[in-house]
Amino acid sequence: MFAVYAAEANPEQPLEALRVGERPDPELPRGWVAVSVRAASLNMHDLWTLRGVGIKADQFPMVLGCDGAGELADGTPVVVHGVVGDASVYGDETLDPRRTLLTEKYQGTFADTVVVPERNVLPKPEELSFSEAACMGTAWLTAYRMLFTKSGLRPGQTMLVQGASGGVSTALVALGRAAGMRVWVTGRSEEKRALAARLGAHETFESGERLPERVDAVFETVGKATWGHSMRSVRPGGTIVVSGSTSGPDPSADLQRLFFTQIRVVGSMMGTRDELADLLDFCRLSGIRPQIGTELPMTDAPSGFAQMLAGETAGKIVFTR
Repeated sequence: MFAVYAAEANPEQPLEALRVGERPDPELPRGWVAVSVRAASLNMHDLWTLRGVGIKADQFPMVLGCDGAGELADGTPVVVHGVVGDASVYGDETLDPRRTLLTEKYQGTFADTVVVPERNVLPKPEELSFSEAACMGTAWLTAYRMLFTKSGLRPGQTMLVQGASGGVSTALVALGRAAGMRVWVTGRSEEKRALAARLGAHETFESGERLPERVDAVFETVGKATWGHSMRSVRPGGTIVVSGSTSGPDPSADLQRLFFTQIRVVGSMMGTRDELADLLDFCRLSGIRPQIGTELPMTDAPSGFAQMLAGETAGKIVFTR
């Protein structure tokens, strides 16, 4: 079958490990289903896989792609949930110490076919296209969990999203606006800030700019480059929700400010199957849709990877079959 895959790990030059070509057809274990992929979206996790982060050397070659949408053998349209874990024991599969994501242990969605456990497919709402549905399982699910499960925000409160144009950030803007939050966003360029405004941000600011007032919660996916600003921008007793550190971890946590102002720092990772089902319903009922900045045929996947590596994103990058 056709696939986009990592041939090996290359920490310094990740795109040199990227391959586009033929891979063996997947086997179908008992209790698993095969999904004919119609669309799949690119995530930062795919670049980390190319660098060798979160994957063992003997797992290569590895088909990339954490999420996607397609059809079962009988033609049923479905959305793929990329977290493979035991929800029956832990309730929340993201807390299963043996849980994994597609592309870490199991082959991913950038292929003609992906196989996943039966519980890892959900019905695709008719209102969402395959490309829109393909954005839900990683970036949008991560944003949904950060906002609705982890932050404790209520409608009318103010949230700050660090970084204006990535998949999680654009999802947070759309979800926060639809949920009745006052949404503020930082961005490195006027173009990125304008994108956030078009998606519903009430105010946009330059990266590191002092805000008019402190916010109730900050949503942090950038890490070292924005952490100090996040700590200064949240109100006493407020919350910082962290789901990534694309600019690297910050060795200085500013613990004195943390305990003196009683800031709550909350980690968040992906989301559960039930949260994905709720997210799909929320999008269907509210009418919000993911911002797709680039849509390419899967054969042109290297162009999409190059855009993400250069930080030239304006929403989600989607590959179609």
